[in-house]
Amino acid sequence: MDTTIKRDDLDKEAEHLLEEARMVLPGIQALFGFQLIAIFNQRFVTDLSPVEQRLHLAALVLAALAVALVMTPAAYHRQAEPGQVSRRFIKLATHLITLGMLPLMLGIGLDTYIVSQLVLHDPAVSVTIAAGILIILACLWFIWPRWRKGTRSNGAGLHKHP
Repeated sequence: MDTTIKRDDLDKEAEHLLEEARMVLPGIQALFGFQLIAIFNQRFVTDLSPVEQRLHLAALVLAALAVALVMTPAAYHRQAEPGQVSRRFIKLATHLITLGMLPLMLGIGLDTYIVSQLVLHDPAVSVTIAAGILIILACLWFIWPRWRKGTRSNGAGLHKHP
């Protein structure tokens, strides 16, 4: 019976993990789609410098990398561990999804700079806006969760998903 409880806990944890990936993925895919469309816009050629065009390409590559990292747990699970959930899979999937947020954050920062440049024509302000977005995303996606994990490591107030 103890094994069943552990198995149920792993199944629930995997379900939550994959649901989190399903929540993130549509946003990344939408961003990727808009990034692809942008290169066919006349302003891409006329209003962006070659350096800014390359920055947009870098942002596109980062978004593609984020999609790959966030989708890998599902592909891995279906092929390497079908019909089972292991603690190893949970750790791997957690790391891949978390790692996927890094290129997503950087890609958003680069495209924020490019859009700001198109609108404002002021590199200093555009860098400031992009840096602000990067700082906010880094705080929300990486710093705050790790801080909360550290403050809750004593077990007080720690609740598992129902």
